[in-house]
Amino acid sequence: MTGPADRAEAGTVAADLFKVRAGDTVGAASDALGGVYDPELGLDIVSLGLIYDVREEDGRLVVEMTLTTVGCPASESLPDMAASAVEEALGCAVEVEVRLVWDPPWDPSMLSDAAAMALGFRNR
Repeated sequence: MTGPADRAEAGTVAADLFKVRAGDTVGAASDALGGVYDPELGLDIVSLGLIYDVREEDGRLVVEMTLTTVGCPASESLPDMAASAVEEALGCAVEVEVRLVWDPPWDPSMLSDAAAMALGFRNR
């Protein structure tokens, strides 16, 4: 017979729900955001440094993110993609709010080392 911990290791939807019930909504949301890719750059929004904060606030999960520029062509789609990924990962267990913020402004120093290399930035 298997228990909840065994099912959690199986990588199933039940495992995701077990993880959320265990109180790790922020961790599950952060993992989900790592699977959201900028359609122009082909890199995930976490590696690009676009995610500033993921936290629980007033009974909902808040994601603060930015874009590379104010006129970014993905300005409408990326926040929606982020919200959808988190909602799917949490199984709609928590309301999700994605806030687009501009302070601090994004700059290439926010890229992960792997993303910087993929985009041709010199080693820092």
